[in-house]
Amino acid sequence: MKLIDAHTHVFEQLCGFGPRGELRPIGGGRARWANGDEIEMIPPGLGERSFTADTLAALLRENHVERAVLLQGSFYGFQNEYVLESARRYPELFVPAATCDPFCKEAKYLLHRFIHEMGFRIVKFETSSGGGLMGYHGDFRIDGDVFREVFAMIAEAGATLVLDIGSPGMPSFQPEAVAEIAQRHPKMKILVCHLLAPVLGDYKILEEGLRILALHNVWFDLAAVPWNVAPETYPYPTGQGFVKLARQTVGAEKLVWGTDVPSPLTRENYENLWRYLYEGNIFSDLELEQVLYKNAKDVYPL
Repeated sequence: MKLIDAHTHVFEQLCGFGPRGELRPIGGGRARWANGDEIEMIPPGLGERSFTADTLAALLRENHVERAVLLQGSFYGFQNEYVLESARRYPELFVPAATCDPFCKEAKYLLHRFIHEMGFRIVKFETSSGGGLMGYHGDFRIDGDVFREVFAMIAEAGATLVLDIGSPGMPSFQPEAVAEIAQRHPKMKILVCHLLAPVLGDYKILEEGLRILALHNVWFDLAAVPWNVAPETYPYPTGQGFVKLARQTVGAEKLVWGTDVPSPLTRENYENLWRYLYEGNIFSDLELEQVLYKNAKDVYPL
């Protein structure tokens, strides 16, 4: 089975930030938010306080993964230089994505530097209320003034835009805003993370969101679909149902496999993060090859 993991993370030093303040590594793959909450971030044996490019490369090669996209977000902390260094160290394996906070006074300069000086061809924004920009800024419209010039810059550069808009019920969950952006920039490729991040009971609202975003320039990755249907365990029947719904609504050609490692590995082994799709008999053999491998090449510069 040929695999491209279109949603992975590396971090030289965990430095997350979110609604619970800063996220500090405390060893053993665990971290503590500023409010005192502790969480498991990295599975045993893959890092104490970091998840390095070398560790991810070994994991991917062990699982016969051909390439991987390195995405970023607030949960692990912004790592632009390290992500780029990782891709340059493993150019045959990693494709880097940039990020920034659009509320920074120099956000447009940063984005220009990332795209035109550093060579990033993918830009991701984690806007979600749970772990992204709306977790530590006020609520805002994704298709409004905060991002208007930023998205225009990405579109003009011919780069791919990646958005994590959180889960149904969050103020950041704005599929209609993403549709507006896609229609405003019809030549810009847009990928929405986590299949809109549905949790148990979100079937109807997922169907509505997918119908709104059934557009020629919008794709969806399947990263963390198993994670989001906890406490279900393998083969994640509700997660399989969500993916089946997506196939019926937007088509298999719009679905891109990814894992969201490392955190999902605290609950599941790497192989099962793709094998649940096979076990669910959701796709034909040709469609499964598209989802696990070929579709990533359509949306990303691989």
